[in-house]
Parts: sequence; structure tokens; C-alpha cells
Amino acid sequence: MNGSTDGRREGTAAPPRPAGESAVGRPSRESATARRRRAEAIATRLAAAHPHAECSLAFENPFQLLVATILSAQCTDKRVNMVTGDLFRRWPTPAALAAARPRDLEAVIRSTGFYRAKAKNILGCCKALVERHAGRVPEALPDLVRLPGVGRKTANVVLGSAFGRAEGIVVDTHVGRIARRLGLTRHADAVRAERDLVMAVPRDHWIGFSHRLIEHGRTICPARSPRCDECPLADLCPRVGVKQKMKTGQTRRPARKPALRRRRAAGKRTHP
Repeated sequence: MNGSTDGRREGTAAPPRPAGESAVGRPSRESATARRRRAEAIATRLAAAHPHAECSLAFENPFQLLVATILSAQCTDKRVNMVTGDLFRRWPTPAALAAARPRDLEAVIRSTGFYRAKAKNILGCCKALVERHAGRVPEALPDLVRLPGVGRKTANVVLGSAFGRAEGIVVDTHVGRIARRLGLTRHADAVRAERDLVMAVPRDHWIGFSHRLIEHGRTICPARSPRCDECPLADLCPRVGVKQKMKTGQTRRPARKPALRRRRAAGKRTHP
């Protein structure tokens, strides 16, 4: 998705610009109303293009999803799924996991990275579930974010995928990156990016929007080589950060460093 071309085939016309776009990769100011209309169209097309996109973490109940999401920080979902099978066989409930010895839990989750911090958060979270919520995962955002190791992103994952509650939009690294490319936010900070998205995307799309963006990034809009000519969002996307493709036969001269330019200019002055 941050490749060197915009993916258009030679000889084909560029797709029409979204409202408020001044040039490829440089969106101009867009009114809130126009952004909402564009975001709704994006969400609708993503739903049609990726109808089966869903949470890729394996879970059977809200407790398992909560723990798996804590483990997924700085780790792939595939690796988390490899670990959680053994973890939940050994400690199937919040009460059982709350009573686990830290070193035993650390040994099981070691391959997910940052295992000491994650073990501490998981143990604290499970103890809080037992002491405050009778061993049940709460269904309210304020209660979830007060649990150790649980931030807004984790809470939104659990509420959306385990309870079907649309309280926000999950913004991880991939969602934030694609949302910026689409011009739906300018912020790298997840909290600010989510604030922009929930203002633009219709609420009935909130739960599936993140899963579909991630799937879209994997299949159509990868980080380094977006396939814009195959993208169902091409006419809605300002392609922020995507460099324009050079015309056939053109070559790009490498930019000279300022110091090199100054030395060469000085040489020309001293040697007419």
C-alpha cells in the first residue's frame, strides 16, 4: 500500500477523483458531509468485496477472545492461535487462569513476545474478572477498559466480535494505515484515528469495517505494492502516500543531496 506506483495500467484513464481531492496522494480539504458520504460508499463496497471477513483470532467465548486480544499486541494472530489452544486447555476459566503461577503462564505464551508484561496483564485481568465481575467478561466499554491490560482497542474487539456491540471501531496498525491512505483520517494515533472513523463511517458498519479493511489490505492494498487497477475503491480513494506511476519511457533522476549540490555549485564558481 505504500508502493512506488498507483497500479494503473498504461493506456487506461485515471479513475475520477473523490470529492475534495486535488491530486493523487494529496487530498484537499473535504467537508464533513462529503467525507461521510464517501465513507459510507467505502464501507458498502468493502462489505460487498469482503463479505466473509471476520476476526482472525480463534475463540469460543468472550473470555478466550479477551485473553487472545491481549496476547495479540506486537504479535500475529496466527502465532496467538498457535498458543491459545494449550493455554485454554490448562486454564479454561478466568478463575483457573487467575490462580496460575506467573512463570508457568510465561512459558506457555513466550513465543508471542513481551511475555512477562503480557503474563502480568493477563493474570491481573483475570483476577479483576473474578473479583469485580464474578468471573464474567463485562459487556460495557467503561468496565472493560478498567481491566488490567485492556485498552480501547482490545475492548472494541471483544464488544464487537464476542457480543455484537458496536461501541467503536478497532484501529490497529493495518486499519490505521489503510484509513490514512483512503483519506478518512490523517492521524497515526489510534485514538484520534478512531474518532475520525466513527464520525464518518455509519454505525451499522463499525464491527465489520476493521476486519474488511484488514482483508482488503492483504488482498488488494498491501503496504508496498497496492493494486489500484483492481481496487473496488479506486474512484473513492485519494491514494494518500502512493506515488504516481511514471509514463512509459520516462526515468526518474535520483535526487542529489543538498551538500553535493552546494559543492558542485561552488566548483562551477571557482572553475569557470
